[in-house]
Amino acid sequence: MPGRLSRTLVRLFMRHATVAAVETIADRFRLITLEGPALAGIAWTPGQKIQIAMGSAFVARTYTPIEWDPVAGRTRILGYAHGDGPGSAWVRGLAPGDECDIFGPRHSLDLSAAAGPLALLGDETSIGLARALLSPDRTGAVACRFEVDDVDATRRVVEYLGLDDAPLFARTEDGTHIRGIEAALPTLDAAGATFVLTGKASTIQQLRLALKSRAVPAARILAKAYWAPGKAGLD
Repeated sequence: MPGRLSRTLVRLFMRHATVAAVETIADRFRLITLEGPALAGIAWTPGQKIQIAMGSAFVARTYTPIEWDPVAGRTRILGYAHGDGPGSAWVRGLAPGDECDIFGPRHSLDLSAAAGPLALLGDETSIGLARALLSPDRTGAVACRFEVDDVDATRRVVEYLGLDDAPLFARTEDGTHIRGIEAALPTLDAAGATFVLTGKASTIQQLRLALKSRAVPAARILAKAYWAPGKAGLD
């Protein structure tokens, strides 16, 4: 019964797509192109998410498209294999010609009211969103700060995607690297930026407290946890 129900949900609510291309940019990072008739004519907004079924409608992982071509029926996502779960296994094993089922796009973070500058503070899982926010459809500067495991590998990725100016902070076991991100908050706050906090749940909590201590209005803080150690499918 679960298999039959899963197939029914996929057929009714998901869009079928084929993997058109897979490019390994750096260790654990792969740029994935998906295409198919079901992806044509889609009204996509930068910042929206898709969920890809990992063999079942009940097991899915979330990705932020970096672009969407509604005429060609094509989208691209940045996959990051940062663990041993089904999402990481999917990213590692993907090859052109593979097929998948997609739910969305739909809202993850509502950035519609954030017309001015943005400050995106996140990690490796946030880079796709950062690239999407460079869309010509959106006005306003985007300043990024990322905490990462491998600075050299991530540097290759952000440079490839046109995010050359994004400072990277190597994770430390005691979490003191976050102070480097916090040091930028006064300048970003003075510029009137809306803060977009994504990535690791505990880092988001710490940065939110730092912003609160600066009396940054709640309307200028948007947050979405993508992952936490030992937990899956937060978004």
